[in-house]
Amino acid sequence: MAEQKQFEVLRWASLFLEKHDRESRVAEILLQHHLGVSRSQFFMLMQDQVPTDVADRFKKDIEAHVLTGVPVQHLMGYETFYGRDFTVNKHVLIPRPETEELVLHVIESAKDIEAEQLTIVDIGTGSGIIAITLALELPYSQVYATDISDDALAVARQNAAQLHADVTFLKGDFLQPVIDEKIRAHIIVSNPPYIAKSEALSISDTVKDFDPELALFAENNGLAAYEKIVDQAPAALQPKALLAFEIGHKQSEALHAIIHQTFPDSNVKTIKDIHKKNRIVSVKI
Repeated sequence: MAEQKQFEVLRWASLFLEKHDRESRVAEILLQHHLGVSRSQFFMLMQDQVPTDVADRFKKDIEAHVLTGVPVQHLMGYETFYGRDFTVNKHVLIPRPETEELVLHVIESAKDIEAEQLTIVDIGTGSGIIAITLALELPYSQVYATDISDDALAVARQNAAQLHADVTFLKGDFLQPVIDEKIRAHIIVSNPPYIAKSEALSISDTVKDFDPELALFAENNGLAAYEKIVDQAPAALQPKALLAFEIGHKQSEALHAIIHQTFPDSNVKTIKDIHKKNRIVSVKI
């Protein structure tokens, strides 16, 4: 590719992506990454020449994304969540903007819990985004995070070290390692796998082929993880506590029923996300 101005390189990539039914905004995100500039700088430099080697690497990444669906986050090696950059790879779920709303809900709810030191547990931590963000935003808390995947825990520990977050990571199935350590949480939070196996065909290749299956799919129409966590929760909660889940937008009613079986006196509510879809189920025990 001969040397071109930034706006020309961006225009080529955007049109190439649109032609192949990919999101055109990927071009902007990826070119900004390759140029190593901030968002504001990026828009100020539109008339500048892009070095040929940078343009060539950028073009190669754009073509790989079009051909295979490889997520832009894997090409860059990170995703921004709650204003911080987190390392991501094939072993962890790429953070979604909706999960920021779950974290914000927990931060706001934490103000209502009376305790000298809050104990928070994040189940199925993946890249560690929830646990690490809560540890940094609620610095007087003791934060634990569990995952069954060694590879995911390695990514989460790397992120915690990079961001100087004090999180204790435990390997195991959902709440089991917390129960084994006799930890009693004031807050349990989770964005577990919740997609039904029957929905696999309707998921884009960017998600289906690159996010770990373990982090996406659950048995029993996507409800199995919630059932297991709620079943284990009584052995891992303080007498007064909060449970907060991210959910699929059709799962609210079924999850309410699961929760009321174990916690009949709890106060359960569903919160909609920015797109007005059911996204969080919040439980006051």
